[in-house]
Amino acid sequence: MERDVFVVGNALVDIQAQVSDETLESIGFPKGIMSLVDVDMQKKVLGAIDSLPTFRCAGGSTANSAIAVAQLGGKSAYAGKVGQDPIGDFFLEDIEGLGIASNVNRSDKSTGTSVILITGDAQRTMLTHLGACQTLNEDDLDEALIGACKYVYVEGYLFSVPSSRQAALKTMEIAKSRGVKVAFTVSDPFLIQDHRDEFLELIEGPVDLLFCNEEEAKSLVKKTDSIDCAHELHRHAENVALTLGAKGSLIMHNGELIPIEGVEVDNVDTTGAGDMYAGGVLYGITNGMGWKKAGHIGSAAAARIVTQLGARLKTPLTQAEIRSLGE
Repeated sequence: MERDVFVVGNALVDIQAQVSDETLESIGFPKGIMSLVDVDMQKKVLGAIDSLPTFRCAGGSTANSAIAVAQLGGKSAYAGKVGQDPIGDFFLEDIEGLGIASNVNRSDKSTGTSVILITGDAQRTMLTHLGACQTLNEDDLDEALIGACKYVYVEGYLFSVPSSRQAALKTMEIAKSRGVKVAFTVSDPFLIQDHRDEFLELIEGPVDLLFCNEEEAKSLVKKTDSIDCAHELHRHAENVALTLGAKGSLIMHNGELIPIEGVEVDNVDTTGAGDMYAGGVLYGITNGMGWKKAGHIGSAAAARIVTQLGARLKTPLTQAEIRSLGE
């Protein structure tokens, strides 16, 4: 069965909780960024929020995008690695229940988790234990499933572990050999410190569509103006989608700068906004829509996700709403 997007990434179960600044300070991690933690620290963090209401769902950056494609009415597939444990069972049941084709394999390590702590200013601090994600490798990939998709979508987070880095590169290689386009997200500014040259080589090479935010773009091309960054990235990548938070985004296609305005909303939780935007754009371009229309779908979906807790839309955009968005 043909699919729109094959997504590969760190398969995590997200555990979200609203916390006070005091609770976050007591845990001892900087606000608003993602930090990798070991299993013992993750147990300590979970203990600190044990008395608070939590929300659990299958997640990980690109998994959120695969879910977004499915929620918008598209067809996605997902590759990752989970443990042979109840939380791994939960991950598989969750994504398969959304109609996502699974290329998820099992590992002897425990399933990865991301504890997402949301403060009153809507900032989210992510503490991630990779667990089984660290065992993802190129042998886990379903080549036939990749070949049945229009795009593959690969996350930069995979480059923090040697075996998952090889899985990311192999996904791109298989895609190119089968005429499938490649989308790539930088994922996080901290990755650019260690992988800037490699990311730039990928953008020059197999990547057909680059997703990044403002800070990541500035770090990649060493420029301070967002429009300058978009043009410079477009010199290297065929297509660029550069997000600007509440200000919207910039899309570069065929030498044209396409500004996509933001949607004004009251932020509750910014978790997954970039993932939802990417899912919206990928859904649009793999379902026959223009780049401007796809950008508007991504923007509308991202705006809706920040008005609720969690990285999955509780009320997905309807087809009527999608049709009403500007071309």
